[in-house]
Amino acid sequence: MRKAMVSASLLFAACLSQATEQHSMNNGNLILEDIPPIPEQIVTDLNRFQNVRAAGFRGWSQGDDGLYVTTRFGDVSQIHRIDSAGGARRQLTFFQEPVGAVETQPDGGLLAFTMDAGGNEYAQIFLLDTGSGDYEMITDGKSRNGALQWSGDGSMLAYQSTRRNGRSNDIWIATIKRDNSNKYAHKHAIAVESQDGSWWGPSAFDAKGERLLVQQYISATNSLVHIRDLRGNTLTSIAGAADTGSRNYGVDFNAQGNGVFLLTDRYSDFTQLVFADLKSGKETVITKDINWDVTGVTLSKDKSRAAMVVNEGGISRLYLLNTKTFKYRPVSNIPTGVIGRVAFNTKGNQLALSINTAKTPTDTFVLQLGRRATAAGQLQRWTYSEVGGLNTDEFIEPTLIHYPTFDKVGTEARKIPAFLYKPQGDGPFPVVVVIHGGPEAQYRPRFSSTFQLWMQKLGVAVIAPNVRGSSGYGKEFVALDNGFKREDSVKDIGALLDWIDTRKDLDSGRVAVYGGSYGGYMVLASAVHYSDRLKAGVNIVGISNFVTFLTNTKDYRRDLRRVEYGDEREPKMREFLERISPNNNVDKIKIPLLVVQGQNDPRVPVTEAEQIVASLRNSAIETWYMNALNEGHGYGKKENRDVYQQVAVMFLQTFLLD
Repeated sequence: MRKAMVSASLLFAACLSQATEQHSMNNGNLILEDIPPIPEQIVTDLNRFQNVRAAGFRGWSQGDDGLYVTTRFGDVSQIHRIDSAGGARRQLTFFQEPVGAVETQPDGGLLAFTMDAGGNEYAQIFLLDTGSGDYEMITDGKSRNGALQWSGDGSMLAYQSTRRNGRSNDIWIATIKRDNSNKYAHKHAIAVESQDGSWWGPSAFDAKGERLLVQQYISATNSLVHIRDLRGNTLTSIAGAADTGSRNYGVDFNAQGNGVFLLTDRYSDFTQLVFADLKSGKETVITKDINWDVTGVTLSKDKSRAAMVVNEGGISRLYLLNTKTFKYRPVSNIPTGVIGRVAFNTKGNQLALSINTAKTPTDTFVLQLGRRATAAGQLQRWTYSEVGGLNTDEFIEPTLIHYPTFDKVGTEARKIPAFLYKPQGDGPFPVVVVIHGGPEAQYRPRFSSTFQLWMQKLGVAVIAPNVRGSSGYGKEFVALDNGFKREDSVKDIGALLDWIDTRKDLDSGRVAVYGGSYGGYMVLASAVHYSDRLKAGVNIVGISNFVTFLTNTKDYRRDLRRVEYGDEREPKMREFLERISPNNNVDKIKIPLLVVQGQNDPRVPVTEAEQIVASLRNSAIETWYMNALNEGHGYGKKENRDVYQQVAVMFLQTFLLD
């Protein structure tokens, strides 16, 4: 009789889990399940925080008389032109989907840009005539394309594409010519075929357009650089080897074409700038005195100077380099924040760049340069992005902290870096732990209207840790979660909970976890291991089972993900991945979860969300689920983002604060 009653109870719970309440918003494109109606007060409170814009630099106009930026005046970001500092933005594209990459044709009137459909990441390449406003798609409409690179004279456009078979990430070159009808003709030819599942992409043409510097990416810790001679059929490796496991990235050829600039970690734990002499094979380490990753290097058109961006613990530092003497100097008048795209004008006497700070969204600036290669002058702001009428002086900047974790480096506890945002007052404050994706990404203190909203309206503190496996702290640190060490990064979250427990200004009894993509997996894994110490979790496009994820992720990225997470075709690794996958440990999850997904996600398929939602409901765990039918790996459309942010606030109010 007792067994019958238990079975009846389980059946009743299962029936309840299946009786979901569903409604839709945004013309039926956003499906919400078991999510209560959003109170009007939340919509009102969030309105100004959701009307924040950014203006990211995308390139100099032909003739150096203006800049191209992407910004949003409707639902998605489009290309605009600005002719002067603080000048009006003139919109050039008017699509229903956000514009992706943008590259300006040298010595011509074209912009090459990418755009996908509904977040599916099958980006197509378009050419926009900036004079007439006419545009044309030049790819096949089916493949995945990107990594655009113009030749110096603008006659060739190299790019990465899966058009050969839908799986392989090859390099193609389009030859662009204006025909007799004043239209642009384009012929496409494959330059490098990927034979091994790795990602290939173009880095730079030489000055004559006869050679192409190309990148072969195997994993976050293993990449190679080659030169493709376009006059013949040769591919010469110049940096890295598939079996040595070093990071190598091609930057550009020097002015004479007899050497190349590279980024590599072969000589250090961090990525350094190196010059490789192609004749002698000698390599000179240029930035040996900088003990941080050099993340980007851009050369002027005449190759006499370069701009280097260095990631110092999450903060960008800008340096100017004399490419002949290899001497460099820091630029001191750059706001503290994260630098985006950087490019010299044609004359090489100005440098445009995007800057994002903890208090201001991305805006575009122009740095005046001196006659000497390393001389910098005034920094002028070109765009002033709106922040919804909010007072940015009231925005809170984070504090960089380091907390001890479970293992040691020598005799001392290993320290995990994290950024702490804390509201005004003494606390104790509830905490939202925000975990980045990647997994080899890095949380950096960029502007976040969401964090400012949470602090002002919910009174919560935010902690964004860079757990082991994060980039920016050396190649040893980024490899600490590889393979069978996957759950060591989850232990770093447990150590963070220990640290929170020692703080009088933080409420260890009210902690939520929040993350997207791999960060979504970390949310679910934290719920598996630490449900007794957490109040709630928000999982955005997260992995719920590594085996089903690797099986169902798109073909063109499967081998790349196997290198990071492990090959599920190997029996021991498959057993391990099954054992640690949250969907196989739902019985240990005891906290409410909000699951957010995009139907067209090519990276983490919608099935990952569907299966964890079903399992949670079958276990009678409170589960809110939202799925956008016109989105992919994250929400790119403002109307969907707005609803998601409103739901997230309501969820945190309900389960973290109450």
